[in-house]
Amino acid sequence: MVSRVIPVDPFDLVIFGATGDLAQRKILPGLYRRFHAGQMPQGARIIGAARSAMDGAAFREQVRAAIGQFVDATKRDDGDIDTFLECIDYVPVDATGEGGWSELKAKVQPGRVHAFYFSVAPSLFGALAERLHDHGIADSEARIVVEKPFGRDLASAKALNATLAEHFEESQIYRIDHYLGKETVQNLMAVRFANILFEPLWNAQYIDHVQITVSETVGVGGRGAYYDKSGAMRDMVQNHLMQLLCLIAMEPPYHFDPDAVRDEKVKVIRALQPVPASDIVRGQYAGVKANDTRAAQPGYLQDAENPDSRTESYIALKVQIANWRWQGTPFYLRTGKKLRGRASEIAITFKAPPHSIFDEDEASWRENVLVIRLQPDEGMNLKVMIKEPGPGGMRLVQVPLDMSFAEALGEEGADIPDAYERLIMDVIRGNQTLFMRGDEVEAAWAWTDPIIAGWEARGDKPRPYDAGSSGPEDALMLMHRDGRRWREIRE
Repeated sequence: MVSRVIPVDPFDLVIFGATGDLAQRKILPGLYRRFHAGQMPQGARIIGAARSAMDGAAFREQVRAAIGQFVDATKRDDGDIDTFLECIDYVPVDATGEGGWSELKAKVQPGRVHAFYFSVAPSLFGALAERLHDHGIADSEARIVVEKPFGRDLASAKALNATLAEHFEESQIYRIDHYLGKETVQNLMAVRFANILFEPLWNAQYIDHVQITVSETVGVGGRGAYYDKSGAMRDMVQNHLMQLLCLIAMEPPYHFDPDAVRDEKVKVIRALQPVPASDIVRGQYAGVKANDTRAAQPGYLQDAENPDSRTESYIALKVQIANWRWQGTPFYLRTGKKLRGRASEIAITFKAPPHSIFDEDEASWRENVLVIRLQPDEGMNLKVMIKEPGPGGMRLVQVPLDMSFAEALGEEGADIPDAYERLIMDVIRGNQTLFMRGDEVEAAWAWTDPIIAGWEARGDKPRPYDAGSSGPEDALMLMHRDGRRWREIRE
């Protein structure tokens, strides 16, 4: 299979916050990988902009170091790196003042795609948008990319939308969620809508329940102060898990078109029912004392430097969708830090056949499960029942039909672009399909806010759980009371 790399139009990409962690760890290395793959056109330019006082040469050396640290050695080529660095420049800019804006305007070339990546705190979005407009740097065709968190509640999200709308049309705003750039997430749409196999079964009549899991082995560490004002609900559920839920649950759009896809996602969010307290489990990881096999680890309260914190590092919810397709089929969402293993997956569990023709012990039967893995190894796995090989009668056994993208697609699968690479190239193409629309963000907060307000009003405390476990025991009961169980989080 031949890999198809489609070049994009010549562009100028300005990265605000270019010396920050996200730019150095993801954005700039990702752009180099697209250059190495032959996707960046001749004449494309990347302009870093930040408060740091440095010249272009110093910034290029910083980018060289980032490529050396965050790009796999098999993708690094000294000649390519040197040529890529020739595309890069830098301007010190005061986001809230007037310094550097005239110099930035002089570097942005006319007659090409102009994109501006706001890799900065949301509090600076308005100031950047205003100055790009006032200095005539961004025209009516320019595109801006804004990172999460896009607000921390409905009111702040509306205020941010209003601020950006003063200077840019909705068609120019790209609200990025890197989960939507993952190959497997996009393949979910292909599996559903490009094959007749699954879509007739994709409803409450045939699907028993859906599990969406994003588990992390790391704690909040150096970002404890930030995370303590956010928590798992705001940091993960309101955006990442919500997006995955929408792609699973949405109706087929009339066309693979940005607004058609996003229209269907908004319908799902607006159909989400309120979640009662009994369907919510919040947790907070505890510290680990040193022993013969493990080093001592701080708990959440130590990482957050807040001994009275009631912020959740883990959350599990049972979510219901009030529409014809999904009535009666629950969606179980869970995400947490310092868990047993690192995994992101969607598991669609189908119902039992209406009647079994086999004289088989019921304990040997297992449901069909479609597992979509987002990380660490992207792929899909469909578990089906077959006859166990050998003599002795009709004995059933469950086996996986496994497809790892890297294995199934050979060299092309092994060279799957990172989520940020794909999404940045979509910005240059002007394709908003994998980006959130303003009303979508507001609808998500409108559902999330009452859940958070509810536990704050009740004074609920998160349940402690051991670091390296599967989370609080109450989360197990959330499933057990329904006669179901979570899929195991593996180390």
